[in-house]
Amino acid sequence: MANQTAPKKSKPPKSQSDYSAKQITVLEGLDPVRKRPGMYIGNTASEGLHHLIWEVVDNGIDEAMAGFCTQIDVELLPDGTVQVTDDGRGIPVDIHKTAKVSALEVVMTKLHAGGKFGEGGYKVSGGLHGVGVSVVNALSEFTKAEVRRDKKTWIQEYERGKPKKKVKPIGPAKTTGTTITFKPDPEIFTVTEFNLQTIIDHLRQQAYLTKGIRLNIIDSRDKHKLAYSFYFEGGIKSYVKHLNVNVEPKHDNVFYAEKEVDDVKVEVAVQYSNEYKETLFGFANNIYNPEGGTHISGFRTALTRSLNSYAKKKNILKEKDQPLSGEDCREGLTAIVSVKIKEPQFEGQTKAKLGNAEVKSIVDSVTSDALGTFLEENPRDAEAIVGKC
Repeated sequence: MANQTAPKKSKPPKSQSDYSAKQITVLEGLDPVRKRPGMYIGNTASEGLHHLIWEVVDNGIDEAMAGFCTQIDVELLPDGTVQVTDDGRGIPVDIHKTAKVSALEVVMTKLHAGGKFGEGGYKVSGGLHGVGVSVVNALSEFTKAEVRRDKKTWIQEYERGKPKKKVKPIGPAKTTGTTITFKPDPEIFTVTEFNLQTIIDHLRQQAYLTKGIRLNIIDSRDKHKLAYSFYFEGGIKSYVKHLNVNVEPKHDNVFYAEKEVDDVKVEVAVQYSNEYKETLFGFANNIYNPEGGTHISGFRTALTRSLNSYAKKKNILKEKDQPLSGEDCREGLTAIVSVKIKEPQFEGQTKAKLGNAEVKSIVDSVTSDALGTFLEENPRDAEAIVGKC
């Protein structure tokens, strides 16, 4: 598998948002997690095991979406330990007003504690109900959190979710960021060996969905140290090209739209191929929604209306002709619809379907406006697309 390479971008300024202990809201402790882990990570087999990595990576992705992280490194160590490092602002270490301990300890040991709850932390975030890193801590026999911020390096270690000592500084820091090292607890998991390909697939997808971030994976379990790096300046446009790599595209230019309306950021990428099947993926805050939702409904409505409008305008469809159906318009379609929203409403525990009613009309209008312009400005692509329908 070829590595994706690009020059590393300079880090954004760190003073753009107030991120301290004040943004950390505490709801409850960790005991329920070890008693019923399936409620938090799905299961205790391979899927749940890998979810531990996803949750720690999500912390860095949240920082990236807020504009404060450019790189996340994941390393699989020979003893079954995983180390995840990001170059974000670093988890706050100041004393939490309510808990009376370091905010780092709160984030690591309290359920539902994090910058994604309450105002002033993250505008949007993914992750599994925001319980991420504390759940990882609860389900690991050993965890270490190392934070670089305020020109110091801070550390705290944990055993099955409980802190061994208080958060303490161990030296200076020239950079900022967080490193979480954890070893999944064999008392909890029926499977404790990570699958490299599963991790590669997930990190690649997150790199596509978070334009401009670099995600690295190093497998140090192998004596040759296998390393992969993913960086996609094109974001979901690159994702669509990747999905179509083994098929013949019907047109050269990938349609792409990006716009923020009423605090909902919409990205849409489309390319048709000579295939007959529809490949359409919907994401909300980088979370895949296999059952679609309002963002997918809005996109499909806009697609059908826009293609019919163009076909009639160019006299491809005559007055007596039946309009193109939704199925007609999606034949051979490869598309990604990604929305980032402050308070996503999901149907079901697995976040399979997005339910925010306002998203449908926003995605519809963003897609319609941009697709109409694209078809007018790219007549060869337009003819190929409508001809496919």
